[in-house]
Amino acid sequence: MTTTRPQSRTLGDLLDELAAATPQAPALVSGAERFDFATLKARADDFARALLALGISRGDRVALLCSNRSEWVVAAGGAAKLGAPVAAISTFSSPRELAYALKHSGAKALVMLSRFRDRHFLGALGELCPELARCAPDVLRSAALPDLRTVVVIDGDPSPGTFSQSEFLARGNAVDDAALARAQAAVTPDDICFILYTSGSTAAPKGVTLAHGPLLANSFDIGERQHLTAKDRLWLAVPLFWAFGSANAMPAILTHGGCMVLQEVFEPGAALALIERERCSVYYGMANMARALLEHPNHPGRRLGEMRTGLTIGPPEDITLTIEALGAAELCTVYGSTETYGNCAVTDAHDPLPLRLATQGRPLPGMTIRTVDPATRTPLPSGEIGELAVRGYTTPGYFRAPELDAEALDDGWFLTGDLGSIEPDGRVRFRGRLKEIIKTGGVNVAPLEVEHVLLQHPDIVQAHVVGVPDRLKGEVVAAAVEMRAEVRPDAAAITAFCRERLASYKVPTRFAFRAAAEFPRTPTGKIHKPGLRQELAQEQASDGTS
Repeated sequence: MTTTRPQSRTLGDLLDELAAATPQAPALVSGAERFDFATLKARADDFARALLALGISRGDRVALLCSNRSEWVVAAGGAAKLGAPVAAISTFSSPRELAYALKHSGAKALVMLSRFRDRHFLGALGELCPELARCAPDVLRSAALPDLRTVVVIDGDPSPGTFSQSEFLARGNAVDDAALARAQAAVTPDDICFILYTSGSTAAPKGVTLAHGPLLANSFDIGERQHLTAKDRLWLAVPLFWAFGSANAMPAILTHGGCMVLQEVFEPGAALALIERERCSVYYGMANMARALLEHPNHPGRRLGEMRTGLTIGPPEDITLTIEALGAAELCTVYGSTETYGNCAVTDAHDPLPLRLATQGRPLPGMTIRTVDPATRTPLPSGEIGELAVRGYTTPGYFRAPELDAEALDDGWFLTGDLGSIEPDGRVRFRGRLKEIIKTGGVNVAPLEVEHVLLQHPDIVQAHVVGVPDRLKGEVVAAAVEMRAEVRPDAAAITAFCRERLASYKVPTRFAFRAAAEFPRTPTGKIHKPGLRQELAQEQASDGTS
C-alpha cells in the first residue's frame, strides 16, 4: 500500500493539512497526553502566535532544549509556521556545550526545561547570563549571549527573567489569525527548519542546516520504504534533538498521517510496557536498546505482536537480535547522516532478510550515491570500496561555517567521510569510517572535542581519544593519557572532570596511562591512531571488559 504524498512542503503547512484531512486521528502520545491532529495544530498555532508576539519572525533562531515531550513537537511546529529555524540542543549538554550552542546559533529565543535528570540547565544559564535575574522576561540583554531576548521555561514555576509556559502562551492572545497566516504564507520550502548539532572532525559541534522541503520529501520516502500508513504507531525513545528523531522518525510518521509515541527516557521495562499498551508497530532504535529489551525480565510476558517494521543500524547479528527482541520481521536497515536528512539509502521492508542484513538498501528517490577515491575524488566503479558521496537531498550548508562547507561539499556532492561500495544491483554497502569519528550506541562522538576537554586538566600532558569495540554499543570512548611525571594517575578523578564538561556519552569509559615514549607513532612522529586503537582494543579484550 502506497500512501499519497502530502501536498505540503513546509512543516507548518503539513500540520494544517493533517488537521484538515483527519482532525480526530491520533497524532501524538506523550506521557498522559494524547493529541489528535486538530489539537496538535491548535497547540502549534498557539505557540507560533506567542513567538510572533515576542518579535520572533522568519529567519530568527529558536533554541529548543527539551526531552522527548509534547512540548518539543509543539515548539518545533510553532517555530516552523513562522520560518524560524529550531536550533535543537541536546539534553546531555554540559554548561560549556549549552553555552556554545546558544552562542553559535545566535538564538533570539530559548525554550527550555529548567532541569533534566542530573543537568540543571536554568542554573547553568543563570551563571552564563547573570543579567537574567534583573531583566524582564522579554527584554534580556546579555553580554555573553547578545542575540538572546526571551527565555521560556516549560516546566515548573518561572524564575526571574523567564516566562512560564502559560505566561508565554498568554502573550499570543494579542495576535490574530490573520497575522499568523501572513507569517506562515511567507515561509518557503527552501527556508531552514532545523539546525542540528552533531559531532564531527572538529573540536566544536557542527550546526547542520536542514530545509523544510527536502525534510518532508525525504522523510516521506523513508516512510515508504517501511510501508508506513496512517494506522502505524511509531515508538520513539531516541531523542528528538538528534536527526534520527527530528529529521527522520517525526516527519516520516507525520507525512503518513500516523501517530508518534514518545518515551522521554529510555528504560527497557517502561519501554516494553509502553510499546504493548500503545500497540506500537514501528521501532526506531539501536541494537543496544533492543538488547536491553530482550534481556529484561518482563520481555517474555509482553505482547509486542503489533511490531512490524522500523529502522536500525548495525552488523547482521545486531539486526537479527533486534528482530528477535521486537518481533519486527520487516525491520529496515539504513545508511545516512544528519547532512543527508537522516538517511539517503534504506532497505525495503519487503526485501528478503539476507539483503536487509547485508546491505543498507538502494538510494532513496531524489538521492544519488557514488563512491570516490578519497584522495582524488575520482568516481569509482561499482563494487569498489571508496568514500561515499551523496547528491540530492543534502544540507544547504553548515551554519556559520563556510570552512566546513568547503571541506564537505564538492560541486553538489556531500562527502560523507565514510567508506563503502555501491554493489552492481545499486545497493549501498557500508564498510567503515574514513574519519576518526566514534559511534557509540548510534551516537557520534568527535575525538578532538574529548581531547580538548582532557587537555584542560592541569595534570594531563597529552591525551588521544579513539573508539574501541564494544558488544553492546558498537564502540566506546577510550583515552590514552600522559600525566605529569609527579602525578599519580586517577581515572575516577579524570572521569569526574570530564563529566562536568561533556555529555555523558562522550566521557571516556576506559583510560590507559602511557609515558610519552609508549605511544605508537608514524614515521613522521605523529600519534598513529589506528595502532593506538588496536592496542587499547587488545588490552580491553585481554582484561575481559569488552
